[in-house]
Parts: sequence; structure tokens; C-alpha cells
Amino acid sequence: MSTMGKPEAVATAAISGLQVLQPSGWPLPKGYANGVMAEGRLVVTGGVVGWDLAGRFADGFVAQVRQALDNIVAILAEGGARPDHLVRLTWYVVDMDEYVSNLKALGKVYRDVIGTHYPSMALVQVVRLVESSARVEIEATAVVPR
Repeated sequence: MSTMGKPEAVATAAISGLQVLQPSGWPLPKGYANGVMAEGRLVVTGGVVGWDLAGRFADGFVAQVRQALDNIVAILAEGGARPDHLVRLTWYVVDMDEYVSNLKALGKVYRDVIGTHYPSMALVQVVRLVESSARVEIEATAVVPR
């Protein structure tokens, strides 16, 4: 099992029953995993945006990411899952440059909300999202061990 070079990843994987898949000789990814293997109960979200309970969007890209991640954690909890059960996140952004120019702040927000668990991730730029004020939409998949 790969630990992505981080001791805390070993502890997280052991607790959550996940195995990070890191082919031999591949460079270690930063902030995501190449693959994750898990067995258990599947919890899947739809596309989650950065709005609050009243439907108000957070102000700015990073703030919307924080709110979207908070919303994902709330959905996971409803299914008996935790952030360390995540096996995949798919991010849809309306501006890739906005994402890239905020990497340091995004890393901090991610660690504040999700912790140091890094599932498989994909990042896709889209023309727009259904909610016209949304800057990001994130889909999540978690597996709760049996």
C-alpha cells in the first residue's frame, strides 16, 4: 500500500479500510491519490456547490470550495461516512486559472475540512454550472467499511 510519502496517510488508510493504489516507480501525487481500493457500503453525492442552508453562495472561489466541502461532509455524515472514507472527488470548475492561482489557499481549506486524507481526484473545467453563481461543483464517493 502506498502512503503517498505521508505517515498520517497510513493511519488514515488503516482506520478507514482503504488501500491507496500507487504503481511502483510512479511519481508520488501531491494532494490526491492515483487510485483507491475499498470494500464496504457506498455513499455517493450529487454535484455539491458552495451554498449555505438558505441557498446563499459563499463569496469567492475559495470560500465556495470550503462551503462545498462542508456540505459534502454533512451529506457523508447522513450516510454514516466520514471524510476519511472518501475514495473519489470530481471537481468541476468554471475557471481553471482561478483554481490554479489559489492552490495554497485551497490546500489549507481542504485540510481544514477533510484533513490529510487524499482520495482519487479529477478536475474538469466546464463552460458553466447549473447554478449561475456557482464557481465550483464537487461530486464525492465514499466507501464505509463493513
